Amino acid sequence: MPVPSTVTPPRALLRDEVYERLRDAIVDGTLAPEEQLRDTELATWLGVSRTPVREALLELARTGLVRALPGRSTVVAPVDDASVRDAQSVVAAMHRLAVEGAIRAMTEADLERMQDANARFDAAQQSGDADAALSADQDFHAVAVDRCGNEAVRAVIAQYEPVLHRAERLRFGSPEGRDSVHRHARLIELLRARDADGAAELAEQTWRSLAVSPASAPTRRPEDRT
Repeated sequence: MPVPSTVTPPRALLRDEVYERLRDAIVDGTLAPEEQLRDTELATWLGVSRTPVREALLELARTGLVRALPGRSTVVAPVDDASVRDAQSVVAAMHRLAVEGAIRAMTEADLERMQDANARFDAAQQSGDADAALSADQDFHAVAVDRCGNEAVRAVIAQYEPVLHRAERLRFGSPEGRDSVHRHARLIELLRARDADGAAELAEQTWRSLAVSPASAPTRRPEDRT
């Protein structure tokens, strides 16, 4: 029987949806560091079978967001200096490559998207909304990642950046986080001037500037889950 010619709209695989839900719950603290992750409980919470949950946990283990301990349930990995530094080095280098690959193709519309994202980032900083700040920061850096067209860069960032997102939620409420607004504005200036070396260096340093104290990792109570 030939493959049907009817085109079916693309839909995310269930395991990908489960992965994203669990990843986001870890990043925002709904699932706290060291919390045990039982696939049966998670499947009930998400309304799915245990299979996509198990697949998602395996992928989260590869990113460093969860740990599988011998003889124990899988647990949410702590926010520790070593894991942040490791992810930081990789992600910073990838964002440098993204800017280097994107700068010649950047349009004024791209720069306006970055300016809009930075304005939202600034407003979220001033209101103390860490989640909105993180979302705006992601939108800001996504412009160069999208424009560079390097799928390897995109894949590596997607794998390791969530480790830093947990740390970023701490930074955004600090004076260091507010300094990011000025770094963003300067990066836009360098991109507009087509200063590839300066823009790439600043993009990398922006990510390398991230600092986090493991003891102050974000947490939420189990009853906060939705």
